[in-house]
Amino acid sequence: MSTTAIIVPCRLESTRFPRKLLHQIKGRPLLLWVAERIAREAPEFPLWFAVDHPLLGDCVTQAGFKAILTDSAHQSGTDRIAEANRTVKATHVINVQADEPLVTSGQLRALAGLLAGGAPMATLVTPFKRAADFENPNQVKVVLRRDGRALYFSRSRMPYPRDLGGTVSDAWVQANPCYKHLGLYAYQADLLQNFAKLPPGRYEVVEKLEQLRVLENGYDIACAVTEDPTIGVDTPEDAVKFEQWLGGA
Repeated sequence: MSTTAIIVPCRLESTRFPRKLLHQIKGRPLLLWVAERIAREAPEFPLWFAVDHPLLGDCVTQAGFKAILTDSAHQSGTDRIAEANRTVKATHVINVQADEPLVTSGQLRALAGLLAGGAPMATLVTPFKRAADFENPNQVKVVLRRDGRALYFSRSRMPYPRDLGGTVSDAWVQANPCYKHLGLYAYQADLLQNFAKLPPGRYEVVEKLEQLRVLENGYDIACAVTEDPTIGVDTPEDAVKFEQWLGGA
């Protein structure tokens, strides 16, 4: 019998935003905003938090959520989820980033649907709207096959508009297949366990994108397109944007 669970990997320290998951937004830590959002948007999926520090575990368990303390030495969120799922034992696992407080039910169910259709791994993409975002190396790009599988992920601009000399406008970005990768994933359990055993990929090391390890080892990554708004909290400025969104919600 197949079971689908959501496991959120949580790391206490962050280079760009120290201890951001405990950062207070309107009197509550960011991690709790994420936890309550997921529980509200997709109550049908069991929800677990794979944490690397007791402070994070206490944060969620005191609010009634379930946490598993994992090895603090893990190099990626996927490795952390793989350890946690040895306890959860789900056949399908959805990975929601702990700094994505606007995840939607549509996004989560799209990921679950791709796994149910047989994809070994799935993720989400959204069309770029602005040239400035398309040129930003912190916003990861993905190019797709005709069947919706990922060809490649990169911090560089893809596709590259050679005939325009690389200079693009907002209108060009909106008219062409320019997709931003969103950091939500889903995995078949066997791929999740195999991932931790695979050596880091050559392109993964160069780009610092762990999903490239999957492509380099011959697995497909199915992609669903979403237009739902999102705010990933990577910096203190992003936290301000989320707080402003809450003020207008």
